Amino acid sequence: MEFRLPPVPRDLPIGVFDSGVGGLTVLRALQAALPAESFLYLGDTARLPYGTKSPASVVRYATQCAGLLVSRGIKALVVACNTAASAALPDLAARYPGLPVVGVVEPGASAAVAASPSGRIAVIATEGTIRAGAYVAAITRLRPEACVTGIGGSVFVALAEEGWTDGPIVEQVAHRYLDGVFAGGDAPDTLLLGCTHFPVLAGALRHAIPAAVTLVDSALTTAQAVARQLATQGLARPAAAGALGETRFLATDGPERFARVGSIFLGRPLTVRDVELVDV
Repeated sequence: MEFRLPPVPRDLPIGVFDSGVGGLTVLRALQAALPAESFLYLGDTARLPYGTKSPASVVRYATQCAGLLVSRGIKALVVACNTAASAALPDLAARYPGLPVVGVVEPGASAAVAASPSGRIAVIATEGTIRAGAYVAAITRLRPEACVTGIGGSVFVALAEEGWTDGPIVEQVAHRYLDGVFAGGDAPDTLLLGCTHFPVLAGALRHAIPAAVTLVDSALTTAQAVARQLATQGLARPAAAGALGETRFLATDGPERFARVGSIFLGRPLTVRDVELVDV
């Protein structure tokens, strides 16, 4: 029998999961910020959307997704789903005390606070994320006087998952959600995209808000938070000249659809051969 040394922790991949393909926007930012790292991405496409589920169901789903990734061998876990991060991040951190666990809520809140001169911030997210109040709590921890307006925009998840990212239908939905929020002199000056599905809809959202409003996507700040965690814990993979990490994709349903729509979110082509069908 051939003897093999166990993998060095820093050579293990970073696990990333989302309810579907939306988290690929976070993965894309992670790949750009950490090109030497490898990634294992899981889209729980059989049970999306998480945003309309009860908190107990979301915690259960998130725990199962994290468990699958941990069983494959990962050195860090990124919860690239705002609903799951809002409901399940403390449970996951407690379940895996030796594993860096990073969600998208705190980095997103930090980016929104930094972007807003007035402290009037709107957050558009799924019903579950808004109901959990995670963004209000995270933003007011950083800026106690902030005025945060939550907007439940779950229809956008369905549009994004269908690949409908622009056009009159998407713009009409954006206006339906946002027109009332951004009317008046004391309207928010910042709109935080509190769902990882929403960055691909940024064009339509931009058309529905005043030009002076700053649009904030948490993907970049999440990638920066992961980079800091890896560096702090000595888990960063040394960058070799020209060497890139590899990325593997897992889905719990519809690998063909995952590849088709995921290509939009990732910004590069995926094929069904790139996606492994799994059961959590």
